[in-house]
Amino acid sequence: MRSRIAGTGSYAPEKVLTNADLERMVETNDQWIVERTGIRERRIAAPDQATSDLALEATQRALEDAALAPEDVELIVVGTITPDYPWPSAATVVQGRLGNKKAFAFDVSAACAGSLYALSIADRYVSSGVVGNALVIGVETLSRITDFSDRNTCILFGDGAGAMVLRPTDDARRGVRTIRLHADGSLVPILLQPGGGSRDPISEKVIRERSHYVKMNGREVFKIAVRALEEVSREVLAVEKLAPGDVDCVIAHQANKRILDATLHRLGIPSERCFMNLEKYGNTSSASVPMTLDEARRAAWLEPGDVILMMAIGGGMAWGAGVVRW
Repeated sequence: MRSRIAGTGSYAPEKVLTNADLERMVETNDQWIVERTGIRERRIAAPDQATSDLALEATQRALEDAALAPEDVELIVVGTITPDYPWPSAATVVQGRLGNKKAFAFDVSAACAGSLYALSIADRYVSSGVVGNALVIGVETLSRITDFSDRNTCILFGDGAGAMVLRPTDDARRGVRTIRLHADGSLVPILLQPGGGSRDPISEKVIRERSHYVKMNGREVFKIAVRALEEVSREVLAVEKLAPGDVDCVIAHQANKRILDATLHRLGIPSERCFMNLEKYGNTSSASVPMTLDEARRAAWLEPGDVILMMAIGGGMAWGAGVVRW
């Protein structure tokens, strides 16, 4: 028995922050941003919207798509680095707001790879028969940890949520196949939120130094991301005895167009097979993969039996890839 993705949903906040808007905030311009990232705009959560609000919108759409009642969900796994509270988990907040008393719920913190990590966990529970259905959510309000005075990072990030419902299937032609996950903690310094945790708790010093915001060495992230994504993609394809040419659709974490272009080039997969929404949303971290999957499905990109290659990499560094037969 395998798990299959039986429903998808996504949500992006209403407020749009364009490159022109950023030109009025920091020393940058639209051409520079588009050439280096491929991003033209991103969505920003309203002041009264928290991570669980975004997650709930995407979840309700995914449950409706799967024809599953909220009270019947048995497992909720949320990939996020921006939960409503330091604790409890965003997953438990979502469970409560769904009116669900059945599901056990927890968060996964793997930055931009969070939803792929969450999908891998939920897949194990469903495919083993422990639960009959599961809800996987990737959601971020990165605008809350973005320094809008730092032109190197504020151009990149946006807010959003995506959700996937997993249910069991005996159809050998469909379902989640192979997922492989990796991490390298020696690379923590190149992408992290240094302030606000137990090492450097919130204080006047942290606020003054703005260390409670995302810090990134973009050049190093680029080099590692391209190599890691190529290697892990080849790893999962090899397990499935597939070649890159067998991939029908790539659902990738949308971080930077140059990273995706370079990775696809190394794999020999035409860029036309990679569904892109980066220019609309920017980097939404763990929300990116499920948001992209939902938009690709609703745009009629996917046919039953299609080979989907998923890939994502984020701070940690943490990364992974998966093969799904749609």
